[in-house]
Amino acid sequence: MKTLWQHCHVASMAQGTYSIIEDAAIVTSGAHIEWIGPRGELPSDYYPEVHDLAGAWVTPGLIDCHTHTVFGGNRSGEFEQRLQGVSYAEIAAAGGGIASTVRATRAATEDELFASAAKRLKSLLRDGVTSIEIKSGYGLDLASERKMLRVARRLGEAFAVSVRTTCLAAHALPPEYADRSDDYIEHICSEMLPALAAEGLVDAVDAFCEYLAFSPAQVERVFITAQKLGLPVKLHAEQLSSLHGASLAARYQALSADHLEFMTEDDAIAMAKSGTVAVLLPGAFYFLRETQLPPMDALRKHGVKIAIASDLNPGTSPALSVRLMLNMACTCFRMTPEEALAGATIHAATALGMADTHGSLEVGKMADFVAWQIERPADLSYWLGGDLEKRVVRHGVEVEI
Repeated sequence: MKTLWQHCHVASMAQGTYSIIEDAAIVTSGAHIEWIGPRGELPSDYYPEVHDLAGAWVTPGLIDCHTHTVFGGNRSGEFEQRLQGVSYAEIAAAGGGIASTVRATRAATEDELFASAAKRLKSLLRDGVTSIEIKSGYGLDLASERKMLRVARRLGEAFAVSVRTTCLAAHALPPEYADRSDDYIEHICSEMLPALAAEGLVDAVDAFCEYLAFSPAQVERVFITAQKLGLPVKLHAEQLSSLHGASLAARYQALSADHLEFMTEDDAIAMAKSGTVAVLLPGAFYFLRETQLPPMDALRKHGVKIAIASDLNPGTSPALSVRLMLNMACTCFRMTPEEALAGATIHAATALGMADTHGSLEVGKMADFVAWQIERPADLSYWLGGDLEKRVVRHGVEVEI
């Protein structure tokens, strides 16, 4: 059935720009966009269902392309400790840090993880998110990684959101593999990834390439395994130091390299050649009080697509609003509101391998959009917090938020 959505303005985000259509109309047929353009050019046809959007600005549904939504426990106590002068190293030595999240995640049942993750996901959905990536990486053994990925799949079935799952088993060294990182990487490659992929739980594979995590050589072993399994790769890279993980990711045609505060211009050149998206995470930058900015000039100079995501996680970015991330991208990274919105729509879709179907409002793509009662698209980056009045449409159907 054809549905007409009219009396609106559209920022379609085609080609990574606002691509504004004033006084627009959108025709959806089932889950897809059949026609979009100026209302005066609307094809003469019978539209069984017509929606008046009351002058709203319509954008693609927001896409959060880097999250750790599923986890056990809560680390707000550690946040308070750090503000009282306790160092991260001291917290970790006392059993805190990522180790505490791993313990809590392993101890939680699948239903408990689902219930806690659902609360966080609902906050993102109320913010206009219609697609999201959810990583594992707090289980660090086969049973617990499977549990996390199963929860991520369940979230996609239970809520009006498209979920892409990423296996991040190479996130940190589990306690049972202390001082045996090569053995753990072998376990990931020979047992964990093949099993999880065979169960249909994995859409992509990620790793953390950093001096306190895994070396480029170890990450490459994970990438080779993913490649053999037919899975695309992503990488946490250059967050704390320069190991040229971004260039490694580019050599394997990675969908994205994420964080990137310490990346070099050579890394940017490599990413541009491979089409690898730079996913910037202003929430973690802010929360850690980082001072090393991503090399924005190099990214722009070489035409690297830039995405923005929440990095929702319990330790370094407990962020429940993508719109707040848009503002942080503008204020911290000096991005324009147009660049930031592209970063949470079309470029985020590219970072998930979904750009052919999501991320912009074009004929043939999924009818995922948000009708915002705002004065101009820049308002999405301008307002700090709050719940902007909106209507959310996913797969051509308006959803309750």
